[in-house]
Amino acid sequence: MFNEQVAIITGAGQGIGFEIARQLASQGVKVALNDLDERLANEAAAAINQSGGRCLSIPGDAADVAFIKEMVQRTASELGQVTIAIANAGITLFNEFLEYEPKSLYKVMQLNLGGSFFLAQEVAKQIKRQQSGGSILFMSSVTGHQAHKNLVAYGMTKAGLEMLAKGLVIELSEYGISVNAIAPGATATERTLGDASYTETWSRITPMGRPATVEDIARAAVFLVSPFSRHITGQTLIVDGGWTSVSPSPY
Repeated sequence: MFNEQVAIITGAGQGIGFEIARQLASQGVKVALNDLDERLANEAAAAINQSGGRCLSIPGDAADVAFIKEMVQRTASELGQVTIAIANAGITLFNEFLEYEPKSLYKVMQLNLGGSFFLAQEVAKQIKRQQSGGSILFMSSVTGHQAHKNLVAYGMTKAGLEMLAKGLVIELSEYGISVNAIAPGATATERTLGDASYTETWSRITPMGRPATVEDIARAAVFLVSPFSRHITGQTLIVDGGWTSVSPSPY
């Protein structure tokens, strides 16, 4: 299904990003795995390679435009081409709106919006040169649909990514590039499970009775960059067990 496909996945040292990388690699996709943490990136890539996949570790700052260009060039050079980009890297900085500082806002915007925007731009240029077609996927959030206390800035960036996916339909369809987004709800990851009450709280307020697993989110991501979704573009798929339909607050 993924014959000769090559994917770049940012923020993939653990959690959702790593599971997407693992699932794609298991289906024959060559993966360039990025994470800001060099140790995490190297260990994640090694785990995928030991399982029979082909994974290249490219640690670095996914908000840095110069690094993004270098990452895309290196992937194309070492893995043959680039056909899939998944902008998974992001940061969450909690604070009340009235107390939110400029440096925090700009940091969230630089990675969540800027890093995703310029990764898409650089990969689209590469796909255009290759004349291969491809897929770009942004990682949004249910906070881009429903207000969460202390997450106004984060939610704003995630809503922006969904508009970016729509806007790029006009810009990139002629090159055979589909652009979509996923909006995960509460998801059990290494980070969220550090809160002992997380699973109980979200199991109680999610209609399907539990938070998502990383496997749930990754399966949706794999579908949206696969040949099965070639005629889907400009869309956002919410994966939240029904939470946005009822939207009870976790607080």
